[in-house]
Amino acid sequence: MRVLVTADPYLPVPPTHYGGIERVIDLLVRGLAARGHEVTLLAHPDSKVPASLLPYGKAPHVGMGPRTTELAQVGSTLWRLRRTVDVVHSFGRLAALLPILPLRRVPKIQSYQRAVPWPSIAGATTLAGRSIAFTGCSASVSRERVPGTAAWHTIFNGVDLDEYEFRASVADDAPLMFLGRLEPIKGAHHAIAIARAAGRVLTIAGNRIATAQGTRYFDEQIAPHVDGRRVRYVGEVDDRQKNALLGAAAALLMPIEWEEPFGIVMAEALACGTPVIAFNRGSVSEIVRDAINGFVCGSIDDAVQAAGRLQTISRAAVRADCERRFGAPVIVDQYERLYEEMVGRVA
Repeated sequence: MRVLVTADPYLPVPPTHYGGIERVIDLLVRGLAARGHEVTLLAHPDSKVPASLLPYGKAPHVGMGPRTTELAQVGSTLWRLRRTVDVVHSFGRLAALLPILPLRRVPKIQSYQRAVPWPSIAGATTLAGRSIAFTGCSASVSRERVPGTAAWHTIFNGVDLDEYEFRASVADDAPLMFLGRLEPIKGAHHAIAIARAAGRVLTIAGNRIATAQGTRYFDEQIAPHVDGRRVRYVGEVDDRQKNALLGAAAALLMPIEWEEPFGIVMAEALACGTPVIAFNRGSVSEIVRDAINGFVCGSIDDAVQAAGRLQTISRAAVRADCERRFGAPVIVDQYERLYEEMVGRVA
């Protein structure tokens, strides 16, 4: 098939550090290309993928002017290529599909890794009919689905298992790990409280938020606890460092304060055989199978108790579960089947 994939132009595909959606797009594009599909990607100019890259974007990517320009860049490209592709798969903005939404001979898929704009989806469904389908990275994304909208599919985010080394065991005093943006909703402050109460060392990795609120959060709730011994902060990490840190951890802590659609770091930890201890928000209960690949918790106290039960979890079983549900071939299979279904719909 000839597949045209669109991504927002804010980060390259794959990203150097942070960039969850971009990692999923990279995994998908590489998987499709390896299977012989002809892939075209609209994305950040620095993207490096085995596909035909159509670079676009207008820095600084904020404000009415740049955003309008970027939507026009994608829309005009989709219109120009409408007769040369078999399916269009958008990970960017639904509005960019507007020029081709009424073209019911062009199969279209819009994927969501974030909050879903249901009124816009209802309007798109009216215009596109059966030629459009939507995917969410977890069932939690579509819990408030509007009746009458187009076909909706849950396809999890995945991980390239070859990039993560399975660790069958770790030291008895292995640290707990927090990996994510350092902002309140991600819960690094809760991770510190959990590790302290559990008597465990904590390693924190992630990017600081360069705003007044982000600086205040780090200075007041993170930095005072970082002593280099019981709590270490190693800053932002690349894929190699991430693999080493996650693999050496006793567990990944995900004490989130928001309805996170899918924390890719959970799948990355599971790929290393590292169980996840997470608060029951967003997609956590879909990804973490309680007492099998981690623990789903309702409070800091629950998480502390879970940290004391980590020896009951088989790291080999954690990795095997990740392979079955989140491995790259599994995810590419699901998208490939959806492409075939959509092409069949408009034939």
